Amino acid sequence: MTHIDKNRVTGLVLAGGRGSRMGGVDKGLQPLDGKPLAQHALERLAPQVGRIMLNANRNLDAYARFAVPVWPDADAEFAGPLAGMLAGMLHCETDWLATVPCDSPRFPLDLVERLARELGSAAAAVAVTIEGGRAHRQPVFCLVQVALAADLASYLQHGGRKVDPWLDRHHAAAVPFPLAEAFFNANTLDELRRLGRTAV
Repeated sequence: MTHIDKNRVTGLVLAGGRGSRMGGVDKGLQPLDGKPLAQHALERLAPQVGRIMLNANRNLDAYARFAVPVWPDADAEFAGPLAGMLAGMLHCETDWLATVPCDSPRFPLDLVERLARELGSAAAAVAVTIEGGRAHRQPVFCLVQVALAADLASYLQHGGRKVDPWLDRHHAAAVPFPLAEAFFNANTLDELRRLGRTAV
């Protein structure tokens, strides 16, 4: 069991994707219950960490209205969530970075605490849900040591894009969460409407 003071953790909401399955819209700015998706995620993550910031690659002026630091990827290739994580690491002033996607705003209120508790000696921890009797990793719900930034940069430079293999490189601790519904993500407009009918 590991305890990490939340002031040693920076939270990062990932909103830098293309939103391809939502018609190319900027997903983090899509409304849910009267607020942009990314704002829901920021408000849910902020109490769990010491500092908070956001990764976005479009509409930076709109995201700036959330009054948190906004960092784009280092390049314009839309290289996926790992590029957003690296941007967060490079601007992080704490030892640990906790990441969540902007399109899953119902994640557990104790997400970061539970990830930290199960770290053990690992440099990363990732959420895992059980659905239909099978374990499903939720790779962008993770807690990572910021010291891994150089390794992540190298992984991306050599063409790595998938989160799971990079986490496996560092033997990330798998942390079970019983409620898979908490990690439901809205990839399409229909899923966004479904999300609006669920309780927080």
